[in-house]
Amino acid sequence: MNEFDIDKHEVRRAFSKAATRYDAAAVLQREVCARLLEKLDYMKVRPVRVLDVGSGTGWGARQLGERYKEAEIVALDIAFGMLQAARGTSSWWRKLFAGGRQSFLCADAESLPLTAHSMELVWSNLAVQWCNDLPATFIELHRVLKVDGLLMFSTFGPDTLRELRIAFDGVDGYNHVNRFADMHDIGDMLVAAGFADPVMEMEKITLTYQDVKAVMQDLRSIGAHNATAGRAHGLMGKAKWVRIAANYETLRRDGKLPATFEIIYGHAWKVPQKKAADGRAIIQTPFRT
Repeated sequence: MNEFDIDKHEVRRAFSKAATRYDAAAVLQREVCARLLEKLDYMKVRPVRVLDVGSGTGWGARQLGERYKEAEIVALDIAFGMLQAARGTSSWWRKLFAGGRQSFLCADAESLPLTAHSMELVWSNLAVQWCNDLPATFIELHRVLKVDGLLMFSTFGPDTLRELRIAFDGVDGYNHVNRFADMHDIGDMLVAAGFADPVMEMEKITLTYQDVKAVMQDLRSIGAHNATAGRAHGLMGKAKWVRIAANYETLRRDGKLPATFEIIYGHAWKVPQKKAADGRAIIQTPFRT
């Protein structure tokens, strides 16, 4: 296992543990989800089935259900605790609003237990960064989409938590921040997976905190702490924390400590296949009946 590989067992444990307090802490995730939803206003898609990959406690899935009232929304998450929280919230939500069907699926986005060509829209908000093989993940998402179906997602870029990287630099030999893919590399992955004309956008959002403890607490509250194979195990000593805090203090601006998040948005369509599996071109010709 590579030192930057994600420990999926740890991801499941951390997000399940954070499920009950996630909604109160996930300010950034909710804001990015809202911005991603706005982008759907420009997409001509009327899905019958929608897959929400990494649905968490289900806020995004509920918004999709309101938007596409006749569609079935499949909320998929790797953490069972998140789905339990989503099911509890969904029950009272359905009493207030007339929406389409919603189902819940505990599974890994890298190996979807879904049939090919079963979704018209695959949606994912800040989740695919937890996948170890992102090119293979996009191939999976392409597989479950119908032709003319839409993939729309957001994820984190390389500049995310750069201040935290600076703070931990030289403290020890362990990884302390996950590694994130570059926007242009993600676009290439989409093309290689079979998607057509991917559109990629990027913006940076900076949150501010009083101290390093608040930064770390925020990440723990949403289950988004370091889950790489090369992370340190066990508690960190006081001397190291003092050094980390001192490093982070050099970045203080206007009385606050910044935490930068590079947000990558992408969407792409699944188009009819132009080549067969053996590489031969598929040529469509008109015919008469």
